[in-house]
Order: sequence, then C-alpha cells, then structure tokens
Amino acid sequence: MTRLGFVYPGGGAEHDYYRFAEANGFTVFLAGSRIPAGDDHDVEALRQTARTEHIVEAARRLMTLRVDAILWACTSGSFILGRAGAEAQARALAAATGRPATSTSLAFVAALERLGVRRVAMLATYPEPASRAFAAFLGEHGIAVAGLSWLDAPSGFDAAVIDETRLAAALSDIDLATAEAVLIPDTALPSLELIDRLEAACRRPVLTANQVTIWAGLGLATRPLIVGGYGRLFTLPAPGGPQ
Repeated sequence: MTRLGFVYPGGGAEHDYYRFAEANGFTVFLAGSRIPAGDDHDVEALRQTARTEHIVEAARRLMTLRVDAILWACTSGSFILGRAGAEAQARALAAATGRPATSTSLAFVAALERLGVRRVAMLATYPEPASRAFAAFLGEHGIAVAGLSWLDAPSGFDAAVIDETRLAAALSDIDLATAEAVLIPDTALPSLELIDRLEAACRRPVLTANQVTIWAGLGLATRPLIVGGYGRLFTLPAPGGPQ
C-alpha cells in the first residue's frame, strides 16, 4: 500500500488527508513542523515557518514509517522564499530522506502544467502581503494571476474555520472572465469535499492546497489516481497514459 508522509504546520484540515486516503486505498502520516506563535500568516513569521532545518527535522521523523514520498504540506511556507527557495526546500527534503519530495506551492505549479493553464484567479485565505507573495511566486513560473482576492485570516487556525458559504461568496466577487482556473491556497483550509461544488459555480477547474498536495504525492509515489468527487484534476489520466 502506498504510504505518503506529510510535514504539516498545523491548522485544522488534517482530516482532509485522512479521509481521502481511507476512501482511496492508501495511507498518510503527518509530522508537525515548528511554526511561530501568533499570526503565522505574517510574512516574517512565514519566513520562520519556511526554515529548512525545521522542515527536514519533521521529515526525518517520518522515515521510520517507510513512506514512499515526502510532502511539505504548506503553501505559504514554501512560496514565501520564492521559486529558488521552494525548490531548495524540496531538494533538501529529498537529500535528507532519500525519498522523492515536493511542496504544496510546487504542486500547484505542477497541477497547472498538467491542466495546461497559464492564467488563473486566486482566492487566498491570507492577508494581502502573503497573498501577493504567492502571486509573485506563480509569476516566476510564467503563470499570470488575472484576479486576486484575500480573506485576511491571520493564521492557519483562523483559515480552518472559513466555511463554504464564505468561500462561495468571495469567489462570486472575483472577475473570472479571463481566468482558466481558480486557486485556493492554504493547507489549513478544509477543502476536498467542496471542490466539485465550487467548480460547478465557477465553471472552470478549482485547485486547492490539500488537493494538489495529495495529487503530487501520489504522483511521486508512482500511484497515479483517477477518481471523481475531488475536482477536474483527479479525473485526468496520468501523463503518458491513455487519453
């Protein structure tokens, strides 16, 4: 059975991973990483969350569990250092554990590439500075953010209580006319059970942090999964597979 290891900074969406894994026949393990106290969506606090030594420390605790891939399951703690920083985190995780590794921010980019999307709208849980930092990270990968909105959650724990009604209302206020997909970052936000309904409302693919993290992890573990109920991303065949 496939075993995925998640380094997770906390929040309130752990059940997303466990429920999805139970429903789809694989196993997940979470190891908490160190984060600052207080408003952890503040840019300076995110730089502390992004410290590679803390992420690697948590990842090493997962190695006794014989995981097949390692995920740094944190959007803000990977994009805040820019493209070079996110890629360095993934390399450090792979080197320390001997397992393939990536992060949520890099998984967003990989998912957009798989969908063939280069222009997106974004609804971020974060305050404005962190939201704009993610837009800049996407820009480093050639992805244009056509519409950007944020919900000002000061921490992951505040993001975890944002409900579907608030998300849907905020999405209805974003101009999606030129966007090919909608991004909703933050692994602290429970999202997997909402994606199909949000896609129906937006009439375009919706990518959420926990969705792309699991999708990327299964890809690294060479267990591609095609399943309904979690958005268009999980209905695509694996690259090179039958179309």
